[in-house]
Amino acid sequence: MSTLINSLQIGMHWFGERPGGLDRVFKALIESLPAQGVSVRGLVAGSDDVFHDSGGQVHAFADAEDRLPTRMWQARRHSQKLKRAMPPDVVASHFALYTAPTLGVFAKIPRVVHFHGPWADEAAAEGRSSVSRVVRHAIEKSVYRNASRHIVLSRAFGDLLRERYGVPEETIRIVPGCVDVERFNVTQTKAEVRERLGLPADRPLVFCIRRLVSRMGLEELVDAMFVVRQSVPDALLVIAGRGPLEPALRSTIAARRLDSHVQLAGYVADETLPLWYRAADVTVVPTLSLEGFGLTTIESLAAGTPVLVTPVGGLPEAVAPLSPELVLPSVGYQAIAAGIADALRGRRVLPDETACRAYARARFDNAVVAAQVARVYREALGEP
Repeated sequence: MSTLINSLQIGMHWFGERPGGLDRVFKALIESLPAQGVSVRGLVAGSDDVFHDSGGQVHAFADAEDRLPTRMWQARRHSQKLKRAMPPDVVASHFALYTAPTLGVFAKIPRVVHFHGPWADEAAAEGRSSVSRVVRHAIEKSVYRNASRHIVLSRAFGDLLRERYGVPEETIRIVPGCVDVERFNVTQTKAEVRERLGLPADRPLVFCIRRLVSRMGLEELVDAMFVVRQSVPDALLVIAGRGPLEPALRSTIAARRLDSHVQLAGYVADETLPLWYRAADVTVVPTLSLEGFGLTTIESLAAGTPVLVTPVGGLPEAVAPLSPELVLPSVGYQAIAAGIADALRGRRVLPDETACRAYARARFDNAVVAAQVARVYREALGEP
């Protein structure tokens, strides 16, 4: 019988307050690890409501809008407080910035890094200064150095972690992202869901949910719809999400005269997200760079909707075992357009609803992934 592991999980934000892929996985593990023999306490930047919303498991050390020095100091102070109350057996780092102030506090406690992505490179891709990139990279290296184990979402991110940060291969373990598959198992028909969301019942529907920044490939996706409409005149693309690219996307949509073919849905509430996936005939993830896994791919499959992905980072690893037809041959609007048009016209045979859901449940359900994470924690502690 394995012993109970007491873990401290250091995250970024609480998902209910600032939703993002990292925060969703963090929350899923907070909820799922106890069933795998891993007790959890967490630290994030957030409001006073976090403690109550997490069932008393996660503490907000500072408000996310506080000045950086305040957040860093409070992260350290709260970690010391939690250590005095009960020293953890293992510290799990999900976000380098908020882990860095705690390194001295937990110097002799095994540390596992959950590598969700290259923070410094992502900042550079979104236009941050070179100085910001250098500082962020230095913080990341200080956190990743000497960790007992490093959990990555894909082989692609394992290679990046080794090459960019000098992490030894023998410490790297691949554990994919996870979703609550049952939550996405919408029983309503596509027609019923579309009526509820105010979407047309009789048009081929393509869905994409992304943060609206350039590296997500959204400009290429809009350009692709200019091509798609030539062969599928009634096709409709709905892009959900917010971000600084929104004005540029609206300008492109207007310039291409795609107002009746591309809609920007803005923020989609998490409780309605399964309905949006269910409403679509196909989902698209058109990322250009720095995609370690793509949690939206699995959310779509869990809802029974096939997803087309660009051959970037860990995206092919996530979906190719289900069907190689889900992986586009290249990035760029031409490949995306061809893939969408062929899928909508039935010339690209994609997995059906039952196959998509079964695949998501078998490989990526919260409990399945939490069990893999628990095994890595036990490795870090030297358990067999």
